[in-house]
Amino acid sequence: MLYNLFEFLENQYQLTGASVFQYTSFRAALAVIFSMGFSLVFGKQIISYLRSQQIGESIRDLGLYGQKEKEGTPTMGGLIIIFSTLVPVLLLARLSNIYIILLISTMVWMGLIGLFDDYIKIFKKNKDGLQGKFKVIGQVLLGAFVGGVLFFHPEVKVRVEFIASVNEIENKTGIFQNANDIKSTLTTIPLFKNNEFDYHKLISWMGFDSKFTWLIFIPIIIFYYYCSFKWS
Repeated sequence: MLYNLFEFLENQYQLTGASVFQYTSFRAALAVIFSMGFSLVFGKQIISYLRSQQIGESIRDLGLYGQKEKEGTPTMGGLIIIFSTLVPVLLLARLSNIYIILLISTMVWMGLIGLFDDYIKIFKKNKDGLQGKFKVIGQVLLGAFVGGVLFFHPEVKVRVEFIASVNEIENKTGIFQNANDIKSTLTTIPLFKNNEFDYHKLISWMGFDSKFTWLIFIPIIIFYYYCSFKWS
């Protein structure tokens, strides 16, 4: 929101200093400050409110040391993390960016699943919470959505650098380096030296064209989302 506001002020009124919001590094630093400030200022208030409403963890008596100390711990404390992330994003990010849209969609979707889970535990007095099959369905649908957007959306591109030799003035040989953003099935694998992997290689041996790479790409994204939230 602030990004669009200051962009408008700069274009229409040439407001001094408004152009600083065009820099990603400035908005990222400001987002960190906003996020920390929100969690510090409102975090304690949210926890106190949840406790006042008796929205807390109930513990079975297993005779374990210190188990009673956890009783009453708010089970919806994840709201602090969600709001501490979404508020700076909504204020400072360029909301038309497809990656920001995916970030917001993913956090809201998984937040709703967690909300339903806690609601059933607390208000329906069901210790098991939301049934596992519904959690899996939610994660699969989210993975399919994110995978489909990443593969088919025209703004999701890969930056490819290339180096070429050119002839300069007086026939001197020089090196020209440039980078293009292209639609590609490449991905980056961290912690590896040659860290580019092409998803198309997984089906190219069967004679499939690159446009059919989504047949393997989307299931991999679904599996990734399922494992990420299963192990988190």
